Amino acid sequence: MDIAVFIYDGMTALDAIGPYEVLSRLPEAKLRFVAEEKGVVRTDTGALGIHADAAIAEVGSADLLLVPGGPGDERVRQTPRALEWLARIHQGTRHTTSVCTGSLILAAAGVLDGRRAVTHWARMDLLAELGAKPVKARWVEEGKIVTAAGVSAGIDMALHLAAKIAGEPLAKAMQLGLEYDPQPPFDVGSPEKAPPDVVALARAGSTARREEVLRSIESQP
Repeated sequence: MDIAVFIYDGMTALDAIGPYEVLSRLPEAKLRFVAEEKGVVRTDTGALGIHADAAIAEVGSADLLLVPGGPGDERVRQTPRALEWLARIHQGTRHTTSVCTGSLILAAAGVLDGRRAVTHWARMDLLAELGAKPVKARWVEEGKIVTAAGVSAGIDMALHLAAKIAGEPLAKAMQLGLEYDPQPPFDVGSPEKAPPDVVALARAGSTARREEVLRSIESQP
């Protein structure tokens, strides 16, 4: 299983690392972090960097493509070279996947035209504008394309994929090995469950973080 995780400046770390912890445990998995160029990309916190093993020019195919989300998705959606690569890789994949606003990138690449998909709850309107059919779900499977909702949903999606690829018993063993047994202290994990003031606070924080990350990316030489 040749797995390519596309990473970029301003991505959210858990969008990639959550599924990575699951998918890297698949039998005979070969997983690579791929970016526009080799080297370190900075996540949306600025403090954490992830090393890209390969540049997109060096990767011509993958069995599984994973696209994480994050505030930096806006720049990627305006980068034809990256979008063309994603569309080309998608043609040969067994599974094309995204987490959070990674689906906006896939939509901008033309991969989700007319297809059901999900993204972070605060960006669902934009997903529709980009040609997809937004669905409220933890993850959405549409043929070989699987899109996950915000951040932590990527782990759920990856376990679902692991079951499809290697069987349910192994996927369950992976979940147990990771001790993935969510018991959050608050029952506000979706806008439907959260009170209006919490939703407003989360939305404002997301907007501020996005603006800060984009300014940081634009200031890079």
